[in-house]
Order: sequence, then structure tokens, then C-alpha cells
Amino acid sequence: MTTSHILEPSVLLDTASPELSLHDVERIARDVFGLVAEAAELSGERDRNYHLRAGDAHYVLKVSNPAEDPGVIDFQTKALLHIAAVDPELPVPRLLRTRTGAAEWWLEGAGAAPRLVRVLSYLQGVPMQKASPGKDLQHALGRHTARLDLALRGFFHAGAGHKLMWDLKHANTVRPLLVHVQDPAQRSLAERVLDRFEHHALPRLPGLRAQVIHNDLNPHNVLVAPDDHSRIAGIIDFGDMVHAPLINNLAVAAAYQVSEAGHPLEMVAPMVAAYHRLVPLEPVELDLLFDLITTRMVLTVAISGWRAARYPENRAYILRNNRQAWARLNCCDTLDRAQAQAYLRQATRVE
Repeated sequence: MTTSHILEPSVLLDTASPELSLHDVERIARDVFGLVAEAAELSGERDRNYHLRAGDAHYVLKVSNPAEDPGVIDFQTKALLHIAAVDPELPVPRLLRTRTGAAEWWLEGAGAAPRLVRVLSYLQGVPMQKASPGKDLQHALGRHTARLDLALRGFFHAGAGHKLMWDLKHANTVRPLLVHVQDPAQRSLAERVLDRFEHHALPRLPGLRAQVIHNDLNPHNVLVAPDDHSRIAGIIDFGDMVHAPLINNLAVAAAYQVSEAGHPLEMVAPMVAAYHRLVPLEPVELDLLFDLITTRMVLTVAISGWRAARYPENRAYILRNNRQAWARLNCCDTLDRAQAQAYLRQATRVE
């Protein structure tokens, strides 16, 4: 798989999604989805997103990017419907169907390419990065990650094989992007992590159990209850889903839980332990988990650095996780690989 092939989806970032007036959004919500609501614009990387308030109920109206593959959108839609059927108590967005019972609706208009429109429930809560840290929260994150993986087990869709830059199994293809890392020491650190990934993980990934995974459980996509920061109130943003090794989903979530003080894996361990109780990890998965955690952080700094160079006007938003990723990478660099593996194995033995 060549780097250029993986980078092709960047056309989504170069294709603007046409704006809609709030009046048009409210009209679509009313006429198509049966919602009498007040609309407000939300931020979005690829799509146009709007907050709908209908009395005490809240929704998100999503208008797809015209460059987005309709098959990939259908993949995301079908996954949410599957989760709702398998684990209806899992706090993920629920799709609101149109007046005719469809989960998606085509928006067509003069001078604009057709775009898919969906309405989902708006999950309210505090983003995890603003929550009070603690082991209870880490246990909850591990349990919900495992529940989500169990809910998606057995779900298949033709769109699940789409190519995505954020897919860990293609992490070696981002090496050319490290040219945008100006600090030689940082660039050397990132290259060492990719070297370990290519040597230890990449050859073994094809033999691991695989399924559809969320692939982006960063603290912006996990919400906690405002009155109880140890309770997960929502898991959002299913736009980076792929079919990949199962362990990658846990690795992505854990990459954002590395501690910058004390032992780097101190907050990762309780999360892994809670996950392991619901979805027992195989020995080879545990052996590769640390490699995959650090590789995810390299993806963050490589892709965000590249995108910030391409879109300087959106630099602050793009680099929002960059500083922490470098800090956590430096912390992980103090660990010997064998020490990290032993630490994570011990976590799965603690009841």
C-alpha cells in the first residue's frame, strides 16, 4: 500500500461542503424529519453539522461532504443501527428516521452536488478531557470500549474496508509526513516509534482477530455525566470507523490516557484491566499493545503537522492534541518495551 494511495482521502479536506442557511436547515428538519426545531451551526472537519433544539430534545443534523463516498456513509449509518439493536443501553447517537422511515435523505439543489443528510440524537455531557481524572473513570472507559467492540462484533459492511489515514494498520505510510516536524529530536523519536511498529507489530497484524472498530475514542469523543465524572454519558463521532485488528481500538483509546506524571501507563492499566474483564485479550495482543499506543501518538503528530501546514487558517483546531501527544510520547520513551509489556500484562491479572 503506497503512501499516496492512503493520502487520497485528503480530497475530503480539500472539498468544501456548501453552507446551508439556518432557515433551510430548519425547513429540512421540519419537512423531511418531522422536527420543529431551532438550528445553530456546529463545527465539523468534513461535514456541515447543525444543532437542532426541539423543545427539550436535542439533535444533530449532519450534511455530508459532497466528496464523501455514499457507501462509507451507509457503513456508518448501518453500524449505528446495529449497535442500537445489539446494545440499546450503550450511550451512542441514535438515528432519527425521516417521515417515510428512511435513515438518510438526499439533499439536491441547483449548483450543488447531492449530499446525504442524517439526523442523530445529540448526546449531552462533559468532554472527557475536561473531566476529573481517576481510576473509576478509567474503568468506565475500559468497560464502554469493550461493550462497543462487543456490539460491533459480527457486523459487516462493504464500506468497512475503505482506506483511512488514521487506520493504525497503515501507520508506516505516514513516515513521509514527518518532514513537517521541525524539531530534530522530536522527528527522531517519531521515527524510532515507527521503526518499532514496522519491526514488531506490522508483520503480526494480519494474524490478529479483526472486526469493525470505532477507531477514534479520543477524549473529545467520550462524554461523561456532568454530575458524575466516573460515568460515561456518550460515545460520539463514528466517522473514522474501519475494519481493523480489534486491539487497535483499545490502543487508540489508551494513547490519550498516557500519564505525563508518574508511571506513563498508570492510567492506562485500569482501563486495560476493565476491558480485559469483558473482552479477554490474547497474549499477542497484549505484547503489541504498547507498540500500537505509541504508534497512534505518532499518527497524531504526523497527520496534524501535515494538515496544519496545508490549512494554516485552522491550525489551532488541528493541533489541539499535538502538544499532549508529544509529551506522552516522550514519557513513553522512558520505558523499555519489555517493561511496558510486563506492566500491561500485570494489569490484566488484577481483579
